[in-house]
Amino acid sequence: MTVFRTKRLPAERDLVATDGCDVRVLLGLVGGTMAHFHLLPGHTSTAVTHRTVEEIWFFLSGRGEMWLKQEAHEEVVPVESGVCLTIPLGTHFQFRSLGDEALAALAITMPPWPGEGEAVVVRGKWEPTVP
Repeated sequence: MTVFRTKRLPAERDLVATDGCDVRVLLGLVGGTMAHFHLLPGHTSTAVTHRTVEEIWFFLSGRGEMWLKQEAHEEVVPVESGVCLTIPLGTHFQFRSLGDEALAALAITMPPWPGEGEAVVVRGKWEPTVP
């Protein structure tokens, strides 16, 4: 039996993702993991795709856009508090924070995030502004 756990959102980031946003690692179970993503106002992430995981994102604050591409189909989705979207395996994606508030989201990764090397940089829709 897996022991239940509780964790507060860390005050400081745990790491910087391959896409350039700040990540605060939350909790996970056998089937998936959860993290908090934060992109400063006016910034654009680096476009990536995942090797083995799918994600569900739920936006908490800020305003921005998420670009998603699967083969010949692509779409730019306006995002803000309350918007939820999926990132199926193989989807190329990139996001940007518009306005004066950081873009923040919770994401669930299925299966659990395997670690470094999972996210692969791809050509995106916009020029990234993150280091």
